[in-house]
Order: sequence, then structure tokens, then C-alpha cells
Amino acid sequence: MTSSARRPRISIVTPSYNQGAFLEATIRSVLSQDYPNVEHLVIDGGSTDESVSIIRRYADRLAYWVSEPDRGQSHAINKGFARSSGDLMVWLNSDDRLEPGALHAVAAEADRFKDAGAFVGEGQMVDTSGKVVYYRRPGELTFDGFARWLDGGDFMQPSCFFRREAWEAAGPLDEHIHIALDVDLWLRMVKIVKFRPINRLLSTSLAHEGAKTQRDRSAMIVDASIVIIRAGGQEAVRKRLVEAVSVAAASERRRLINRPLVRLTRRGFRYLARRAGILRTPDSPTRQPRSGAS
Repeated sequence: MTSSARRPRISIVTPSYNQGAFLEATIRSVLSQDYPNVEHLVIDGGSTDESVSIIRRYADRLAYWVSEPDRGQSHAINKGFARSSGDLMVWLNSDDRLEPGALHAVAAEADRFKDAGAFVGEGQMVDTSGKVVYYRRPGELTFDGFARWLDGGDFMQPSCFFRREAWEAAGPLDEHIHIALDVDLWLRMVKIVKFRPINRLLSTSLAHEGAKTQRDRSAMIVDASIVIIRAGGQEAVRKRLVEAVSVAAASERRRLINRPLVRLTRRGFRYLARRAGILRTPDSPTRQPRSGAS
């Protein structure tokens, strides 16, 4: 175990906006780590619910907090990291929680594997009843692996910690990306530093109706495809995009065919075809050729 004097400082940034129903559990999951060298920064976007009162309740145990309008999640995270001073960094959304012992585990791995610039642990997603609906272990932590993000190359973002040097080389987050902002960062970062797996559960995310990745699933796929192509991984998403376009085209054909006017027109053409002898119904007699005049 890393000695107390050598434990790296870990900076945790929590972006939040009107997530008062979940925010306290996020803050408490950090406080319960019992890790001696952590700074937690909460960047609230000017919430109108109970978020600010919850933050104030824990203000003396936070390194920094603010509640003011921002330009979205990416901007809030960038603001937080700009004020941070840690050797290791992570963002923990306001509906995420750290698992017990997570920070000690990350610190130990960072001390043991000094050649690695980022560390990815296991992560899970639970529903509002606490049932695990998704569990993910880190897979191939390479550019090619991340380019297959939509086909099994993903991992849980709150379980990814990175060194400050990696952030300074690959960051900040692109504030024009609002859903696949993490994928975009990993694709840039993995070209610069080595990612290393941690074989233990580090974080839990909550699946609920207000979560962006649940509410905007289609937009997430589009966002991820764009950043993967932009990073040079177009071949990895080509097949999925072709399949998506094919499904959309088939759906559009069905929609057009099922329109009332189209159905009426098709019935009219079929009627005329039968009258002309071009199309036969199953029970219609076969026309016999007329014999020539005698």
C-alpha cells in the first residue's frame, strides 16, 4: 500500500445541474473514501432545486464549489479541473458514486505503474431500485479498442482516473460535444499515454429518466460516431453506420407504403392489372388463348 506521505492528491470534479435528488449520495461517496489527500470540487450550473442547499451542507469538506450558469457539462468539468491541483484526476457526475476503497486502489496502482497515464476500473449501472442493469470490465485499452466504443470497446467513465500530465497533454474537453465528450477525450489521450486496467469495481452510475445517456441514446450514438471518425477511427464505425442507414431506409419505405394514399393507389393498380389480365388472383381462371377464325 502506498505510504501516507507518498499518496498522490486526487482531484474529483462533479458537474451538476438540478440533480438534487442524487447529488448528496455522490458527495457522501467521496467523503466516505477515508482517503487523506483528496480534493472535491462541485461545479453547479445554477440549479433551481435543492442542490445548493445540499452543497452548502458539505461546503466545509469541499475544496471548492460554485453555483452559476455555465455552457453545459463539458464547460463545468473544464472549469473544475482548471481550479484543481491533484496528481490524479477524475470527474464524477452528480448521479454517480465511488465504491468503497476506490481512491486507495487507484492511488496504489498509480504508484505501482508509473509508466501508465490513465487507469480504468470496473464500473456498473443500477436502476432506481438498486438493481444492477449493466456491468462493465475494461477491455482493450488502445486506440483501436476505443474506436470500437459502440461495439463493446466502452468502459464506465467514472471508473477512469488519469494523471495531470495526461490531462494537460490531451485536454481540455471539447465544449461543443455534449454527450460523447468522454469518448473524444479518451481517443486523444490514448494516443499520448498508456491506459492500464484495474480489476476491481470503482464506481456505480444511476440509470434514470433524466440521464443524458438514457434519454438521448440515439444522439449519443451519433456523437460517438462523429468523434471516432474525427479521431481517425472511421473504419470501426462504418459497418454500424451502414446498418443504421439501412434500417432507417427500410423504415421509411414501410412508412411510405403504409400511407393511405399509397395503399389506395396500389389497390387501384392491382385492380387495373387484374382487369387487363396482367395479374391473376389465386382463384381466377387461367385465360385460354382464342383460336383463330375458321
